[in-house]
Amino acid sequence: MALQNRVAIVTGAGRGIGEATAHVLSGQGAAVAVVDIDLPPAETVAQAIRAAGGRAQAFGCDVSKPAQTDQLVRDVVAAYGKVDILVNNAGICPRISIEDMTEEWFDKIINVNLKSVFFLSRAAAEVMKPGRWGRIVNISSTGGRVGGLHRATIYGASKAGILALSKALAREYAPHNILVNVIAAGAVDTSMMQMGGEEGLRKYVETVPLKRLAQPAEIAHSIAHLCAEETTWVTGATLDVNGGVVMI
Repeated sequence: MALQNRVAIVTGAGRGIGEATAHVLSGQGAAVAVVDIDLPPAETVAQAIRAAGGRAQAFGCDVSKPAQTDQLVRDVVAAYGKVDILVNNAGICPRISIEDMTEEWFDKIINVNLKSVFFLSRAAAEVMKPGRWGRIVNISSTGGRVGGLHRATIYGASKAGILALSKALAREYAPHNILVNVIAAGAVDTSMMQMGGEEGLRKYVETVPLKRLAQPAEIAHSIAHLCAEETTWVTGATLDVNGGVVMI
């Protein structure tokens, strides 16, 4: 229960990696704000955490809207008194070819995947500063390392932007003992990955040395490592959690 006095915000927590992360952080003692644009799944996750003896509350938020992310932080502080941990997990990956990409979809992908990381991190960090302790973990992708695959060009660009943004935030917030790091996740067995089609998925798995997809909990435990009290000398880093498909 190393995080029993900590309060965590996890976005995109109604399913997949976010849901698993909410459960793992709760299992380590943190109170968890389960955040999703779709409130009913977030409520279900929060209820499951409470049923297991944890502390959790669901919050609806469109993270692409800075006014809503600012309000989210205020609401979490009102509920729990502070924010110690932020996991920027919310993201979208519509499968759109370069030829078919529209300005509307371009902006939506960037706003959800990248703009949200900046504005929510800023809002959370301002609350973390007085306590001189904080952990921000931003979820990128192997697509951010090598470029988007399977009609995911702008997704890859947004995830690459997270890598650079996180380094800048790490430098900015280091004097306040707020550590900012990235998980570059490989293919995970979630609904988002299934959107690439069965044949594309099979071909991708063939490139993975471990020859399988990750389970959401495997990514969640790596996120928890970067949130830990004992992780004190890591900031501005990207941890590749991808079964060996990208080795840097």
